[in-house]
Amino acid sequence: MSTETRYSLDDLLAIMARLRDPERGCPWDVKQDFSTIAPYTVEEAYEVADAIDRHDWHDLQDELGDLLLQVVFHAQMAKEQGLFDFDDVAHTISDKMRRRHPHVFGDVTYADLDEQKRAWDEIKARERAAKGAAHDDSALSGVSRGQPEWQRALKLQQRAATVGFDWPDHRPVIDKLHEELAEVQAEFDAGAPHARLEDEIGDVLFVAVNLARHAGVDFARALKHANAKFERRFRRMEQLAADEGEPLSASDLAAQEALWQRAKAEERKA
Repeated sequence: MSTETRYSLDDLLAIMARLRDPERGCPWDVKQDFSTIAPYTVEEAYEVADAIDRHDWHDLQDELGDLLLQVVFHAQMAKEQGLFDFDDVAHTISDKMRRRHPHVFGDVTYADLDEQKRAWDEIKARERAAKGAAHDDSALSGVSRGQPEWQRALKLQQRAATVGFDWPDHRPVIDKLHEELAEVQAEFDAGAPHARLEDEIGDVLFVAVNLARHAGVDFARALKHANAKFERRFRRMEQLAADEGEPLSASDLAAQEALWQRAKAEERKA
């Protein structure tokens, strides 16, 4: 084909259908189901966010395509089972956006963004009721379970704060963090079973999310920066060890700690 060929969404749908063809398709694609593809869907969403974070717009185009493929993949599998197809997906989201934006597609007006947010939540609540969801007056109603747990923790905390269940500032949150860490230490000292440690460490992580919220810090972004910093310093440790003629694995923990401190010192000087 000519390099000038421009593929469309219809082409992508046809490609996915061919890949899933039991006789002429790709064996790997044919054997997949919703549960096996779901992790790839989540991964591709993170790849999109990473490209945006790096301001790599060419890569963003590529990653958005990968994410779109996930939607097409799920829609094709649903079509094969007679559940719905891609057009149904497009219709559903279009209808939802029009329904949830009556101030854009209708004659509703809102005084400010806070009023719009409250109306958005009310519309979502009516949608859940229309689906037959059990009535739930809790402030935590509607917080999705289909998201990273740290994000769900943040939303639960935000919802609780709407009815006043929140600390006034970061200081008591830090105190709570120290309290939870002490409880983890107590469980270790007592030789607690894995389930107890999991429970107490979970409390620490929950409070850490709350601390980030009170500080106005994006928890995911802060952790991403911490990961990048660790990777950068660890790779420098490996290079320093190699410069001395040995792999990092040949050094004991004390020597490795010394290399870590050297890597940190170099960053401070840079």
